[in-house]
Amino acid sequence: MQVRFRVSLTGVAAMLWMISGAAAQTPPPTRATVAIPNPTTMAATGKVDARYASYNVEMAEITGGRFWRPYPKAGAANLPSPPSHAGDHSQPPGTSADLYQYRPPINLSNPRLVKLARALAPSYLRVSGTWANRTWFQDDDQPARTTPPDGFGSVLTRAQWRGVLNFLQATGDSLVTSFAVSTGTRNAAGEWTPDQARAFLDFTHRAGGSVAAAEFMNEPTFPEVGGAPKGYDAAQFARDAKAFASFLRVASPGTVFLGPGGVGEGPHSLLPPGMQMHLMKSDAILAASGPIFDAFSYHFYGAASRRCQGQTTVTEALSDEWLDRTVQTEAFYAALRNQYMPGKPIWLTETAEAACGGDPFAGQFADVFRYLNQLGALAQRGVQTVMHNTLAASDYGLLDEQTLEPRPDYWATLEWKRTMGQTVLDPALKPDAKVYPGVRLFAQCALAGNGAVSMLVLNTRSTSVTLFLPQAARQATLTANSLTSSHTLLNGKPLATTADGSLLVPNTIPARTGNLTLPAASATFLSFPGAHNPACQ
Repeated sequence: MQVRFRVSLTGVAAMLWMISGAAAQTPPPTRATVAIPNPTTMAATGKVDARYASYNVEMAEITGGRFWRPYPKAGAANLPSPPSHAGDHSQPPGTSADLYQYRPPINLSNPRLVKLARALAPSYLRVSGTWANRTWFQDDDQPARTTPPDGFGSVLTRAQWRGVLNFLQATGDSLVTSFAVSTGTRNAAGEWTPDQARAFLDFTHRAGGSVAAAEFMNEPTFPEVGGAPKGYDAAQFARDAKAFASFLRVASPGTVFLGPGGVGEGPHSLLPPGMQMHLMKSDAILAASGPIFDAFSYHFYGAASRRCQGQTTVTEALSDEWLDRTVQTEAFYAALRNQYMPGKPIWLTETAEAACGGDPFAGQFADVFRYLNQLGALAQRGVQTVMHNTLAASDYGLLDEQTLEPRPDYWATLEWKRTMGQTVLDPALKPDAKVYPGVRLFAQCALAGNGAVSMLVLNTRSTSVTLFLPQAARQATLTANSLTSSHTLLNGKPLATTADGSLLVPNTIPARTGNLTLPAASATFLSFPGAHNPACQ
């Protein structure tokens, strides 16, 4: 449960917030003191996956192809021009070529990339995306075909896929993926056939890999953009997904079948005003498919980026309206889960600041609040995993795709991984307590265990907030010199890496009690090693 704090703007300049200790303590006298459950007595409300904070690498990155064009940067080198064989095959049908720019295949053996990804372990690595729906697996050891077969948009070689499996082994990640569904996978009657999926899975297993979870196709709610046959509807999806489910149970029985994987529904449409696009509703998909999925999956973007006529600005990045979109959309999809798949877990398998590659501020400190609020709020609502798009491509990547420098969301992920455990705790205020605007609190058992508790406090206000800590807490506060900065500070000191990807991370501030002032526009992780919470043993 998310907790917000409200206080009159005419009140005292310093806002005091008491976090009760294991032993009864009296807070210093203030005009605005709110008692919340102490870390020792916070009740457990659920548990998230050990790989809760995870990420995507797009199939277009693995094969090479036309992915979202980065916004221009002063002095930045241009990406290479596409080779002659790339053409327009690798971009989604019906979309403008101006939105995309060619990337050569990502080098997943880059030691710096491997080291930075390994620091976020354990994670799920999802290799999917719109491009995966039209990718042909070349099941031989010959050089890549210069053009894909009819009915496909790109070519995935064994060598490229072996690179993914080697990356997984090096980082300790687990694989999530989806399969081709384009016209090249279909028989004369238009029915999906498992030939390509079988070749792909057989090679994966022979090479020593496994698939932890899979969706049938990426984002079936926009089927034609995703490469499905023209006029593809819920009945056709249900027929194909049932065939896929039967195939998957035999070919990879340990794989969790995720679905339906919808996007762009609920209270926040991704389509700009006036744009028309065939939307196949998840409601219709689930009604037609029946209970074939092991877990419910969905995607979430709060808006479309500027590339796709979106209008979100950095001034909105810390607003309640923007931050609350993730919960509102989850509620929409959770209602569908409850109706059609009661009791099944829910996974968010793709998310970022904005669809179509993200806005410029997706790689800046302003987006830390969207991302950390999303991690905290969705954990409280029982979502099992949140997979950020992407690791290192376009403006919403956790890493800059050219330099592999960590962006603020990378550092936010790292602190979450270093601090928050799997057990989610209830930090609810008492019913008669006042609530403060601009401050959000989330709590989970600490990663360290032994009864310790961790809290995440987001201060989205333009002024500082003072907390009262009656228990000793270690502090790790993320800030930046400005919301548009691509650099992050931890307790006032720069976060950085060495040339090989080793992390230069300042230590947390040692345990302390009493008043603690959090800066404006900050994200603070508090660890209470002496909480001795029974749920966290």
